[in-house]
Amino acid sequence: MDTTDARFPAGEYQLMAEQVRQVQRELAEIRETAESGDRLISATVDARGRLAELWLDPRIYRRSDSAALTEDILGTYRAACAAAERKAFEVSASLLAMDATPAGTDLAFDPVLRELERLVRETGGAR
Repeated sequence: MDTTDARFPAGEYQLMAEQVRQVQRELAEIRETAESGDRLISATVDARGRLAELWLDPRIYRRSDSAALTEDILGTYRAACAAAERKAFEVSASLLAMDATPAGTDLAFDPVLRELERLVRETGGAR
């Protein structure tokens, strides 16, 4: 797309790009940690839900039920992911539609799509 087109001024694109870059920087800093109910497991994830750290208290090895241990680890990981997702949504809110919800939002694309739609509306659309 030609950014010199008067309907899509380069300044608008630069502003949108800077807003997206700022959100990217904030998302890159997100780290959310959850602990199991017994505080023997801790999981830390980034904004995308990637496991950054998993901590197991040595007392956890006293358990003989590996299925329960697996569920506790997964539950703790999922809780950390949910917290990171909420935080990522909050960070991205300025680039989302007013009626956006965490469940219905694709944080990878919705902010950019919203800004592009705004630009098209404000400039009268493409040729």
